[in-house]
Amino acid sequence: MTRKWLFATIVLCFAGAGLAQQDKQNHFDGKTWWNYVKVLADDNMEGRETGSEGLRKSEAYVVDQLKAAGLTPAGTDGFYQPITFESRQVVEAGSSAVLIRNGKEEPLALGDDAYFSSRVDLAPNVEAPLVFVGYGLKIPEKNHDDLTGMDLRGKVAVLVMGSPADIPSALSAHYQSSRERWHALKEAGVIGVLTIPNPSSMDIPWSRISVNRTHPNMELEGAAFNETAGEQLAMVFNPAKADKLFVGSGHTFNELAALAKDRKPLPHFPLAASIRTHVNVEKKKVESTNIIAELPGSDPQLRGQYVVLSAHIDHLGIGAPINGDRIYNGAMDNASGCAVLLDVAASLKHSPVHLKRSLLFLFVTGEEKGLLGSKYFAAKPTVPANAIVADINIDMFLPIVPLTVITVYRLEESDLGDWARTAAEQRGFKVQADPEPLRNAFIRSDQYNFIRHGVPALAMKVGFEPGSPEQKIFKDWLTNHYHAPSDDVKQPVDLSAAAGYEEVIRSLMIEAADEPSRPQWKANSFFRRYAEPTAGN
Repeated sequence: MTRKWLFATIVLCFAGAGLAQQDKQNHFDGKTWWNYVKVLADDNMEGRETGSEGLRKSEAYVVDQLKAAGLTPAGTDGFYQPITFESRQVVEAGSSAVLIRNGKEEPLALGDDAYFSSRVDLAPNVEAPLVFVGYGLKIPEKNHDDLTGMDLRGKVAVLVMGSPADIPSALSAHYQSSRERWHALKEAGVIGVLTIPNPSSMDIPWSRISVNRTHPNMELEGAAFNETAGEQLAMVFNPAKADKLFVGSGHTFNELAALAKDRKPLPHFPLAASIRTHVNVEKKKVESTNIIAELPGSDPQLRGQYVVLSAHIDHLGIGAPINGDRIYNGAMDNASGCAVLLDVAASLKHSPVHLKRSLLFLFVTGEEKGLLGSKYFAAKPTVPANAIVADINIDMFLPIVPLTVITVYRLEESDLGDWARTAAEQRGFKVQADPEPLRNAFIRSDQYNFIRHGVPALAMKVGFEPGSPEQKIFKDWLTNHYHAPSDDVKQPVDLSAAAGYEEVIRSLMIEAADEPSRPQWKANSFFRRYAEPTAGN
């Protein structure tokens, strides 16, 4: 036993030394990454709106680069996977909302007080009482129910975004997804939802949130994809104007916001008002595509399994002008992520490795419309569903400070987190879990759709130490550039940070492709419930 142990130790040491030597090679310099970003975020691409000519031009450019890298088509139409959407655009000129209290009408100013969300299929006319439901959450695992004991039949629920402090971040994020939240509200009899952003966790000011409120939203065509069926009304209310909802209720919004800031329990009570809305929505069909390319694996037993590297290619297109600029270029959101995929693909041609599993490079559309392209691919993959072993998603990784810390979203949930930690630490980077879990970033990007289909997935970003100057830089970026025309190629970036990030992504992807066993959910992971037994585990 001692000799066997010693021999195994020696083998592992040599293997580790080989991996460390490989990881010390630099495959990226940041410059080629930035060149890809400059093309995808150029004004000529017109902000890459889902279904737009600008997005089609961007996708054609991506396909040309994938061909040059020697990848093979893996869509349903060459590199493409066509998708049909229903576009919905609120016409405010023919729309209105009023509060009714004691028989008197109080008109709401659309844009200033509130706005309609066309993420749901809005009913033309709604009139219903308002009820405040706190956070509006039902979380069986923690015996938490904001809806119990209340008469909600035929009512519009008013809620504050967030969750109580005793709810773990994974549970909090999952049950705040539109699918889970609406399932509970609909079951309680609610017909509509009026959401008030939590002022303490707003990434961007109301003026920017509402400026593009009439921009088209979309949903995947087909009832099977409609996760908010029955929701007749969806509105977002300005926190600065929210007190008018609570007149006569015995509560003020300032009181409730103070509780929500500290994640304290919120009361539930009927409001002394009803709401009446009329909304005019223009609908049309829109065609767009995912792009999928394959690098075939070499192992006879494992090449039929796939590691997915994903990023969304769409952005917001042309919208309301800010400082005279109407093109929402989306350089960091998410030309930056697509550029990583292209750079990694090119590196594998220039510095080839014989990977055991196959790789899929997935550029999804419709992320800005509600993670729609990844939702479609996860439900209708172009390879066997049980052959997808992992997704590594890249979205807005923000190389705007030197790279010393890497944030791994859902670090402790699966083997992927362990492998990501190793890949980063071998490069000398500190690894941390999400330092701001209440922002719900994990359910707000495409990896979440893979998780809902049982696939271990994670996302990584350039990180910061809590309380550091770098944290303020990120906060300022969100306030000033997130979903704004100034997210363009004129902003400063740290090319060495981008290169270091790419090295970690490449190492993680190779590890996931070559590890003999598929990555597994940890025994205590909340998301393990989605996994189904698959061949080869």
